[in-house]
Amino acid sequence: MTAVDARPGRTPVGPSATRTVGATVTRLALRQIRRGSLIVAALTAGMSAMVAATYASTAGDALDAAALAALAENPAIRTLFGHPVALDDPGGFTVWRTGTILAVLTGAWGLLSATRVTRGEEDAGRWDLLTAGPIPLATLVARHAVVLTAAATVTGLMAAAALAAVGTAPQGALLHGFGIALVGAYFVAAGTLAAQLFPTRSAASGATAALLGAGLLLRMIGDGVGTLGWLRWLSPFGLVALSQPYEANRLLPLAVLAVVVAALLGATLVAARRRDLHRGWFGTAAGRAPRLWLLRSVPGFAARRLARPLIGWSAGVGAYYLLIGLLAISMTDFLAENTRFADLAAQAGFGNLGSVEGYVAALFALLAIPAGTFAAVRIAATATDEVERRQTLLYAQPVTRTGLLVAETTVTACGAIIIVAVAGLASWAGAAVVDAPLSPGDALIGAMNVLPLTLLCLGAAVFTLGWTPRIVAYVGALPAAGGFLLKATADTTGAPGWVGRLSPFTHLAPVPDLPPNYLAAAIMLVAAVALGVLGLLGYRRRDLRG
Repeated sequence: MTAVDARPGRTPVGPSATRTVGATVTRLALRQIRRGSLIVAALTAGMSAMVAATYASTAGDALDAAALAALAENPAIRTLFGHPVALDDPGGFTVWRTGTILAVLTGAWGLLSATRVTRGEEDAGRWDLLTAGPIPLATLVARHAVVLTAAATVTGLMAAAALAAVGTAPQGALLHGFGIALVGAYFVAAGTLAAQLFPTRSAASGATAALLGAGLLLRMIGDGVGTLGWLRWLSPFGLVALSQPYEANRLLPLAVLAVVVAALLGATLVAARRRDLHRGWFGTAAGRAPRLWLLRSVPGFAARRLARPLIGWSAGVGAYYLLIGLLAISMTDFLAENTRFADLAAQAGFGNLGSVEGYVAALFALLAIPAGTFAAVRIAATATDEVERRQTLLYAQPVTRTGLLVAETTVTACGAIIIVAVAGLASWAGAAVVDAPLSPGDALIGAMNVLPLTLLCLGAAVFTLGWTPRIVAYVGALPAAGGFLLKATADTTGAPGWVGRLSPFTHLAPVPDLPPNYLAAAIMLVAAVALGVLGLLGYRRRDLRG
């Protein structure tokens, strides 16, 4: 018996104890992601089933041979929505309409969850005692990666089951579900690897988010430009599209993606074995001169914290709306010549797409989702700082909680305004390149039209921070993301009118095609202020978490 084993009350560390601790770590990882994974899986399965089930009443009659040929030949359609395949089949139409959206949703969840439960927990110091026991760092990382990958797989299986349940071909449903699962697993692996390479959670999340944006851009270029179709083989979204569920049912692209996922997971384990706790392969420089800009006041500190994320969000949103402007003429000409597709778009909630003003107005409405999510995520970062005790010493100084939260909220609102303005100017610049009739004033007004809904998301996030800080990001994004999903569901299924009116999107006027709905904007702003004030009161009254 060793000296360690002889200590009173000390349990020997053997294979059985290691397995017990490992199982506990696995259960911990599952507990950390269960809520978000269930929400993503339910959304993925529900949206897939809904679109497939309503195919006959919404799209079936509009998609004759001539219409399908027109879709396949239009580069704007291919760029935005992907190459149309098997649209005469309910499953194929569902994959074309929702496949990329659901893949992006699953991938975004995968990367954010991976960096949160690995590098985020490590940064907070909650892995220190775990790695001091019988579980090494590499095993800890591997168990979290396995749980996350399994959750992504469940999401894909639920999507496949939902499509099969409404009567689509089982082979196509399974292939589509497998593709969604692989995209989720790809970004889980990429996020976990980034958590080993970068020394902070924010850097790891930013790098993986940039990878997601690059993959989506490669897919769009590959679909839109025939000579560059090979770029789809470099993107997880492109590989999933190349599998062509419900038509060719090709396994090779998904096999390539599975090999890439396995390689990323292997690289993750190698990187984890060869680094120290709280370190990354790309460490920060030591001994640099202090950078004190914007540290003289609480608002300045809030602005400094916001600067880097704001640049990333603005770049991503701006790039997308630049593309929207570039495609304005091609898209409006196509819809003007194919009225059946304009009618189909109107049934999905996007009316009057035959003019440039109507086209950009419909797509500006979608701007509320990234802008509102940005606001929610930034307030959620305040909740994370509180839980990880970064604010404890700050509150020991002559800084009031009211002042800090007001500064964070104000700076976040300014950041959201900047993102919206960047989107408007980018769409105008793209339209100017193709000589589309869109003035910079109209573009800015159309983009700014979503600000009341964006600020409503901000108010909901602040309210949640004050009363239930664990779910700030979810509740904060609900008015935009949930509102859009509610409106799309109501429009597609023919639900009673009052159901659609519950969504804020129903009350957004299509600006610049029509004047703004000032009454609805005022109501949203009043609600945002009321929620913010209630959240501030709750924040002042409750104890700090940590």
